[in-house]
Amino acid sequence: MFDGKFRTPVDKAVKPLGNGLRKTGLTPDHLTIMGLLVACGAAVAIGAGELRLGLLLVVLAALPDLLDGALAKASNSSSQRGAFFDSTIDRFADALLFGGVAWYFASEESAHMAMLPFAVMALSSVISYMRAKAESLGLDAKGGLMERAERIILLCLGLLFPSLLIPILWIMLVLTAVTAVQRFAKVWKQAAVAPVTAAKIEMRRSRRQTRRVVRTERRHTRIARAGRSTPRD
Repeated sequence: MFDGKFRTPVDKAVKPLGNGLRKTGLTPDHLTIMGLLVACGAAVAIGAGELRLGLLLVVLAALPDLLDGALAKASNSSSQRGAFFDSTIDRFADALLFGGVAWYFASEESAHMAMLPFAVMALSSVISYMRAKAESLGLDAKGGLMERAERIILLCLGLLFPSLLIPILWIMLVLTAVTAVQRFAKVWKQAAVAPVTAAKIEMRRSRRQTRRVVRTERRHTRIARAGRSTPRD
């Protein structure tokens, strides 16, 4: 939800920072790795019960994730490889953070309560998969009430007020489930009127390439035959 509404103004706001970072020699991948390392520290702090320190580190881990896109645009280094790497590292960072919360609950609450953040993470993985699968089919699955930005914001709120952490995670779980239903319905409607899948498109592209190769080989064969049949002095 926030990603769709605030992505453009946020990108404009951090654009000067991207230009500044370009001069340091850093690459977007460097920032992505830095964010993952800070997220590791945040997970350890949360698991150890240092929730306020964990909150600070979660915020710091979010900054490289915010700036790597700006740096990629400023340095003209945006690529599919970079987008794939960034998205994959985001999933690792989320798993670490919620794993830290699960460890904290297992230590301070109960073993059963530790399953709550795991449930949130599992449903989050489902909605991420829905988007990835839909886009591979040429469909759109963006949006929903509880995307990654909303999860991080609510997690920060729970770390700031530890007494609200469990209720916030229950709310997060419910809204993530709602988001999964929203995305499923959105893709289902698109698929009903767009039967041509990406796989079929790729198959057609492959057939066109094959036909081009065959035509080229035939042309070369005709040229070779014409050369052999030409009288020589």
